[in-house]
Amino acid sequence: MEIGFIGLGKMGFPMARRLIEAKHQLTVFDTRKEAVDKLVALGAQAASSPKDIADRCETVLASLPSLQASLEVATGTGGVSDGKRVKRFIDLSTVGSHMATKIHGLLAKKNIVQLDSPVSGGVGGAEKGTLAVMVSGPRADFEIAKPALDVIGKVFFIGEKPGSAQTMKLANNFLSATAMVATSEAVVMGVKSGLDPAVMIDVINSGSGLNTASRDKFPRAVLPRTFDFGFATGLMVKDVRLALEEMKSLGLSMEVAEAVGRLWEVVIRDQGADSDFTEAIKPIEKAAGVIVGGSKGPHAAK
Repeated sequence: MEIGFIGLGKMGFPMARRLIEAKHQLTVFDTRKEAVDKLVALGAQAASSPKDIADRCETVLASLPSLQASLEVATGTGGVSDGKRVKRFIDLSTVGSHMATKIHGLLAKKNIVQLDSPVSGGVGGAEKGTLAVMVSGPRADFEIAKPALDVIGKVFFIGEKPGSAQTMKLANNFLSATAMVATSEAVVMGVKSGLDPAVMIDVINSGSGLNTASRDKFPRAVLPRTFDFGFATGLMVKDVRLALEEMKSLGLSMEVAEAVGRLWEVVIRDQGADSDFTEAIKPIEKAAGVIVGGSKGPHAAK
C-alpha cells in the first residue's frame, strides 16, 4: 500500500520502519529532520507537511504525543484535512474518546474517514511488531487498512462507534498504571520489613500476584535502578487523567481509579513529566525510607 506516516517518535519510528520493511511505500513527516532522514535512507519518501502527505496518500497514519498535536495534524491549517488525495486518517495516538469523536466529526465534513487506532505494548512492542492495535471506525475502511496495521501488531476491531477504541485503550492503560504503583507499594512493604526485592518479584511472578509491572518493569528497570523502560511519566499521567475523565463522563465513581490518579499526580510532581514511568516507585520509597534495589542474597534458582 501507499501510506503516509506522521510522527516519528519513540513509538512512531519503529512502526514506520516495520511498514517499510514489509514493502509498503511510505511517505513520512516529522518536525525532526533526523528522524525523517533515517527513514528516507531505508526507502521512505519525505514530505514537507501533514497536508503534503495527504496530497500524496489515500491512507495516512499518525503517532503523536498529545491531544492538541492530533487535533492540529488532523484538522489544523496545513493539516491532513487540507489534503487532496487522503481518504482515511488512522490515529495511533491515545487521545480519549471525546477528542477522537471531535476529530472524527471535523474530518467527516471533508469526506475523510477517521479510524481510531490506539496501540499498547510500549517501544518494545513497536520494535517487534507485537503491539495490541485497537481500531474503531467504519468496517470497510478498517478492512482496507488492516494489512498495514497487521505489520505493527495484533489487530482488534472494537466497533464502528467513533472513540470506542480509545475507551478500550484507556481501560488497558489504567490497569497498567495501577499495576505499576500497586506493585511498588507491595515491594516497598516487603523491603521495609527486610525481604529481598528480587526474591519478592520471583515469588510474585510465580504466584497469583503476577502482573505486567512485576513481569516486565521491575526486572528490567526497577531492580537494576536503570529506570529506562522507555515510557514517559507525562504520557502515563495523560492516559490516567483521560481514563478518569471518561469514567466521570459516564457518571461513574471509581474508587481504585481515583486513588491511582492521586498517586500518579504525586509521581509527575516529584519526578517530572520526562522521567521514566518506572520511577513511580521513588515517592513511595521516599515516604517509606527505603530503596528497592537488586538482590541482597541467594534466591530461587532460575
